[in-house]
Amino acid sequence: MGRELDNVDRGILYHLQRDARNTTTDEMAETVGVSASTIRNRIEALEDDGIIKGYHPEIDYEAANLPLRVLFVCTVPATNQSEFVQQMLEIQGVVDVREMLVGRRNIYVEVVGTSTKDITRITDTLHESGVTVESSEIMRERHMQPFDHFHFSEETAEEQRDS
Repeated sequence: MGRELDNVDRGILYHLQRDARNTTTDEMAETVGVSASTIRNRIEALEDDGIIKGYHPEIDYEAANLPLRVLFVCTVPATNQSEFVQQMLEIQGVVDVREMLVGRRNIYVEVVGTSTKDITRITDTLHESGVTVESSEIMRERHMQPFDHFHFSEETAEEQRDS
């Protein structure tokens, strides 16, 4: 179980998810109502506690000459799920593997490639590893947004600044 987040933590996560690369600790501090050094210390604590696991670029695969994106919905034995996940992550072209809490259709594998030859190679590798591919869908577009409900309160931050 995770730890309880206060308004400062929620404000930091709010800002990092919106634009981690271009938001300074000074800007966060001004909004959140604490000093920049407190922001830096809190970020370090959030990283140490495993709440912030990393900072990752959002890649436009099509612009990077990887125009094909396919989502494979797979089934693997639940008792070996983590082993299969590690195998899948080692396949060139796999960019995301999600474990689901169901018996069938319990692994979602997102892959990218330049041609159907790449996708066929990945499909063959999945089958050879013992994965049952239930379906495969060509992805047109993936829309993501940061979780924007950490319930950061600018009013609470304002009160904190005033005290």
